[in-house]
Amino acid sequence: MPDVVGRFRLGRLKGRRPVALDGWRVTTGDQRVADNVAALLGGTPEEWVTEGEDDIEVLTDADAVEVILDGPDAIAADLMLWGMDGTILHHCDSQAFLSGDRPGQPCGCPELVADRKAAAKSGRGPKPRTRITFRLLGAPGLGKFCMTSGSWDLVRVLHEYADALEGVGGPAACVLKLETVSFTPERGPYKGRVISYKRPALAVCGAYEHGASG
Repeated sequence: MPDVVGRFRLGRLKGRRPVALDGWRVTTGDQRVADNVAALLGGTPEEWVTEGEDDIEVLTDADAVEVILDGPDAIAADLMLWGMDGTILHHCDSQAFLSGDRPGQPCGCPELVADRKAAAKSGRGPKPRTRITFRLLGAPGLGKFCMTSGSWDLVRVLHEYADALEGVGGPAACVLKLETVSFTPERGPYKGRVISYKRPALAVCGAYEHGASG
């Protein structure tokens, strides 16, 4: 993690099964960062098995955290389709290829998010990768953290977040939160059952005033 000191995650794996959490899970390779996160957001730093450098995790008590975003460039989004062998088959921004042998050329992705989601579900199209980079409002000196998500719900509102950050015109005080979404399928194996999941969301509150917190 050369450019960030830690990552905010929506859940964890139990065996091979993803498990949602009620609060943010933060991973880092820096014990000082882990201790500060635990002091600010609750939880206890513990080691976990990973191939990455962020081998300390904190299961926080917080489902919402006050953060600082340095303008709309703090949000990056692209779409990727991976092959069975781990190679990238398609990498774009929904309009043009970003890598491969045709960078800058039209990628052919559908204009509507719903159509892109359907293509991805069938295995024919790429899936989203959204990255939000931020500092903690309560401890801005710790450095930058990031949150990466494949949520289609998040993709649908990214333009709203970017517009709000653009309107602030500089570093913005925001709240990064986990929202619970519930729905009842009308068909399929879970028909009639209430299904719930967590999704990330961002609230842009206004300009960040240096020294106002932390």
